[in-house]
Amino acid sequence: MIDISHKIKTLRTAVAQATLKVSPETITRIQHNNVPKGNPLEVAKVAAVQAAKHTSGIIPYCHPLPVDFVGVEFEMNKHVIEIRTTVKAIYKTGVEMEALTAASVAALTMYDMLKMFDDEMEITGVKLVSKTGGKSQFGKPVSASLRAAVLVLSDSVSAGKKEDSSGRLIQERLKSFGVKVTDYKVIADDRERIEIQLKQYADKQKLDLVVTTGGTGFGPRDNAPEAIAHVIEREAPGIVETARVYGQERTPLAMLSRAKAGVRGTTLIISMPGSRKAVAESLDALFPAVLHAFAMIAGGSH
Repeated sequence: MIDISHKIKTLRTAVAQATLKVSPETITRIQHNNVPKGNPLEVAKVAAVQAAKHTSGIIPYCHPLPVDFVGVEFEMNKHVIEIRTTVKAIYKTGVEMEALTAASVAALTMYDMLKMFDDEMEITGVKLVSKTGGKSQFGKPVSASLRAAVLVLSDSVSAGKKEDSSGRLIQERLKSFGVKVTDYKVIADDRERIEIQLKQYADKQKLDLVVTTGGTGFGPRDNAPEAIAHVIEREAPGIVETARVYGQERTPLAMLSRAKAGVRGTTLIISMPGSRKAVAESLDALFPAVLHAFAMIAGGSH
């Protein structure tokens, strides 16, 4: 199975369709409820729901997931029965296989119930009609017109006693989303120095995004939250809350982060913890969806 533990949960929807070719006489039997095994539409609907819920037990590499909705619709004409299934789930991976399995099993169920008097019956196709959800829906790579800075807040790194890896990771990930990183800097975790640098980025360089790493804990030199709170003009609590919730699902220590986020002028400032693992989790939680903030800052709507 593919590792999806780093993914976020979003509403996933998939629609699939199966086509069953039958004789006109078979259509008439269904319409007049004249099938010995019962109403094939009703039975096929139940079978489709069951199939969607048990897809991971049928298809080896499918992840078990909490199915929130299965809808089944039928459309009949003279020679064809179209079966359309819709599956929804709030989860980390898509539900297209659940929808396809539901449509397939519904068609097979109808085939089984109708085969006694229709020798020419045929399942002529099963296809995915549409799917939505996932990270790609909520943020796409942006143009390099967005400019960012990465600011590492660490006494030990600035003194040359440790190597920085968290800031470099942020730099790489921002570039992967099309954001141009124009400055990377390491400074000591000094509140006044942090405030001066953040104002420089926001007021003079007019950067779109500043991401800091380090200084968000309870240590005597963890000054990032206080510095950022003093610099920003509008707080964005949902950003850091999202990162903390994501981290909390992976380690209880995530609750100890005092990270802050907010806007100064047209610059979005986001702080992240100092450890590389915590930074990786924060990036997974926030990007690319947080990039939508820049359209809003520029006056766009939700």
